[in-house]
Amino acid sequence: MANVTVIGVQWGDEGKGKIVDWLASRADIVVRFQGGHNAGHTLVVGDQVYKLSLLPSGIVRGTPSVIGNGVVLDPWALKAEVEKIAGQGVAVTPDVLRIAETCPLILSLHRDLDGLREDASGAGKIGTTRRGIGPAYEDKVGRRAIRVCDLAHLNQLEPQLDRLCAHHDALRAGFSEQPVDREALLAELREIAPFVLPYAKPVWRDLDVALRAGKKILFEGAQGVLLDVDHGTYPFVTSSNTVAGTTGSGSGIGPNAAGFVLGIVKAYTTRVGSGPFPTELDDATGQQLGERGHEFGTVTGRKRRCGWFDAVLVRQAAAISGVTGIALTKLDVLDGFDTIRICTGYTLDGKDYDYLPPHPADQARVEPVYEDFKGWSGTTAGARSWADLPARAIKYVRRIEELIRCPVALVSTSPQRDDTILVRDPFSA
Repeated sequence: MANVTVIGVQWGDEGKGKIVDWLASRADIVVRFQGGHNAGHTLVVGDQVYKLSLLPSGIVRGTPSVIGNGVVLDPWALKAEVEKIAGQGVAVTPDVLRIAETCPLILSLHRDLDGLREDASGAGKIGTTRRGIGPAYEDKVGRRAIRVCDLAHLNQLEPQLDRLCAHHDALRAGFSEQPVDREALLAELREIAPFVLPYAKPVWRDLDVALRAGKKILFEGAQGVLLDVDHGTYPFVTSSNTVAGTTGSGSGIGPNAAGFVLGIVKAYTTRVGSGPFPTELDDATGQQLGERGHEFGTVTGRKRRCGWFDAVLVRQAAAISGVTGIALTKLDVLDGFDTIRICTGYTLDGKDYDYLPPHPADQARVEPVYEDFKGWSGTTAGARSWADLPARAIKYVRRIEELIRCPVALVSTSPQRDDTILVRDPFSA
């Protein structure tokens, strides 16, 4: 099967957008299968910079794209994003973009609740983007969600609104907030429905037809495995499953369609928001990594925390998600460092660990065990073949392969689309 699934195998922000954009030229369809507009993907094509949050990254190439049922959809954010990239010359029409009819919607009441909870959490803040992602997923599981298909039946929405408002009004009262303004909510939905509905399709059927025709499907994950609600650093995680196994349930196809699982990994480690980070550098080196890597969140603009490459976490995440090969990004950020460190294990209370313990208190206390690696004086920036890389850079990549027990398929050496070294073509693997 020629399908490829792209996921992050750190805490997100690994450079998935560029890799998906690069692979989209080989794909027939690109599919987003989980998350929402809390995901940020930056694509650099020549002098143009595209910042996407909800749209699949293949949209910039004009590759037919799908937003699957596993995504929670903020229709107003979608409209703003479509209009923004239209101003950059990219037309997003129903011929190019299709949205699953069963996608749950993110509403203003979800954004309200997200912010109210975060503000009231004190030391327990998780560091959400306050965009309503978590509350929307809660309503989906609680069978209260308003979905894309409901926009075509707004005159029959009262029973669903009864369930939804009964839940949210009680929560809002606990925060001394007024009940949901049902008429205002309905007015918002009536206004946005004509924009969304032309994109609404039974995408499960379209994907089934594509699979039977032997089309190449590229599945695009959001966030990273370490933010998975089951397998990540809980509770400092997102509200969806980010692992490759979600491709089936999040898009409406069978579990065997994931194909080659390409894990995107930075040559160092970053994290946005709260939560454990064993290799974090609160010093000049960490600041230098952040400055060189332009480490600010695409969605929030928040400064990312930076640290050395953690082979323990990447090995764990790759195993959990069945990664076939990795794409190593931002190798050029490490140019010029005299010494580069790789975390190869942890210690906690005198005990050695080759994985991250599950409890947050233990995760916060583990001490990294480092292997020091001599850096390189040459540059990797813009390299497009192994021959363009300094010998020590190649040695660093090979050592990462050994430690994470997974081969490198691609190496990215700048944000530019074509500054990519292809080691193994995922679509031909």
